This record gives sequence, structure tokens and C-alpha cells, in this order.
Amino acid sequence: MALLNFRRRDESPTNGTGAHAGILPGYSIEVMPRTAAKVEDFRAILPEGTRVYIAHIDGTPIEEMVETAARIAGEGFEVMPHFAARSIPDAATLEDWIARYQGEAGVRSALVLGGGIAEPRGDFHSSMQLLETGLFDRAGFTRLHVAGHPEGNRDIDADGGEAVVMEALRWKQAFAERSDAEMAIATQFCFEAAPVLDWADRVREAGVSLPIHLGIAGPAKLQTLIRFAVACGVGPSLKVLQKRAMDVTKLVLPYTPDDILTDLARARSEGRGAGIAQLHIFPLGGIETAARYAAEQGGPACAAARA
Repeated sequence: MALLNFRRRDESPTNGTGAHAGILPGYSIEVMPRTAAKVEDFRAILPEGTRVYIAHIDGTPIEEMVETAARIAGEGFEVMPHFAARSIPDAATLEDWIARYQGEAGVRSALVLGGGIAEPRGDFHSSMQLLETGLFDRAGFTRLHVAGHPEGNRDIDADGGEAVVMEALRWKQAFAERSDAEMAIATQFCFEAAPVLDWADRVREAGVSLPIHLGIAGPAKLQTLIRFAVACGVGPSLKVLQKRAMDVTKLVLPYTPDDILTDLARARSEGRGAGIAQLHIFPLGGIETAARYAAEQGGPACAAARA
């Protein structure tokens, strides 16, 4: 897996308050079938062993999802498709999707989440209901991730806020203890370290020890990020982008996650954020751009570039 060097451009690696290579090991990245179709060969972009999530946007045919998973797995990467509870009509459909992914793409990993639509398409409305079916364990899945929202979520907030979220995470912690699969929390992308660190501390205080795979946005145009952030319900750290948009000297420059990575690394050096085990990159400005940025920050190049 790639190693990111979380260092500000004006800091040396030996600065005691700065970051250093390997502060957080590895990263995963997210694609959709339509964005994956634009990539000729992921081996020319991503380091060997990178985990590739495949986002299942409501309405995307399962055939496109499975085809994308098979193609990326065939290029040597671990694929982790989304299973969005509210988009799955019933247990029979879930079992069918699992069988298709395994039979055609050898999938043994899944991100299990509620989903981004307000009304369920059928029997399921939460990730816990999907996990409770036992279908993932019976199919021999070796890794199951669940969603995390450090800055809240509009749907969750409407249903009771953080108290409900923490209770759900405690349920998932208990499930992890009886499941053979490795489990972790994969979060929504954020732009500021402080809310993330506070949330990670509260998660641990609630008795949840699942590793946190923190979502960050890869380099992108500021207007693109603001649009995605508003659509995805990103919380207080959205003000980082809004403040940047008010600075005409930065308005035309692409956003990069330098500041949040440096602040996270500094916090780690001070003993905070120990539960944050890995980064998960949302390549909102393009997959190749995100992978190149990660490599420039200290991660290994893709196999093709090393040849």
C-alpha cells in the first residue's frame, strides 16, 4: 500500500511539529462505473495492492457494478463494492448480488451502508439490517466496512443525531466480534482536522475500537469540491472551502488536502487520532490526479512507472 508523506511545503521532514513519511499507512480510493470506464488500465495509475471501492449510485444497474468489479479485480486490485441498504429491495436480491460479485469478480470485501436516498426501495433501511441477514458471513467475506460521518449526516441527524450514530457503531463493534470478517469504519470526506479528531475521540470513548479509514478529497477545482460537499452534506469543515473561495488569490488554484493531512500528522505526533488507521481518497478531481498527488507526497509510484 502507498505511504503518504504529510508534510507542508514549508516544513522539513525533521521538523518536530511537522509530518513524516508513513504517519498513516496506505490509502484506498473510490470509483464509479462511469469514472472507471475512463481509465484504460488501473495498473498504470495505482500502486499495487490499492483497495478500490466501487460506489453504487442508486439506479446504477448491478450488471455495470459487477462488470466494473470484475475488470478492476482482473487488473490485480482488491475491489470493495458498496452495498447500499435502501437501494436493495429484499434479502433475495442481496444474496443474488453477493453471488454475482463473487462468481464474476471474486469479491470478498464490501462497504455496507444505509445509502443516500430518503425512502427505501424495499425491506432494508440500514446497514445493520444487511449485516444481520448473515449473508456476507455465509458467503465468506473477509472484510466488511461500515460508514462513518465525523461531521454528521442529514438523514442521521433527522433520526436522532449522534446518540443514534454511536449506538449503531457500538452494535457494529459487537457484530465485528462475532464475525469472521475484518471490519473498519470508512468515513465521508472532510476538509478540517479538528472535527475529525474530536469525533474519533468520541468514538473511542463510546467503546468502539474499529479502525477508522478517514475520507479525504483528492485535488480538484474548488467549485467542484463545494458542489460535492454540499450534495454529500459535509458539515462544519465546509467553511474551509468557503473561506478559500473568498480569497481571490486561491480561487483559481486547485484544492489539495495538504492542510488537513499536515494537521492530522501533527496531532498523531502529539498522541491524538490513534484510531485513524488509513486514508480513503475521494478522487473528485479525477483518479489519475489523486493517485499522482499521493505519489508526490511520498507514496510509491504505480507498477508501470517503476518499470
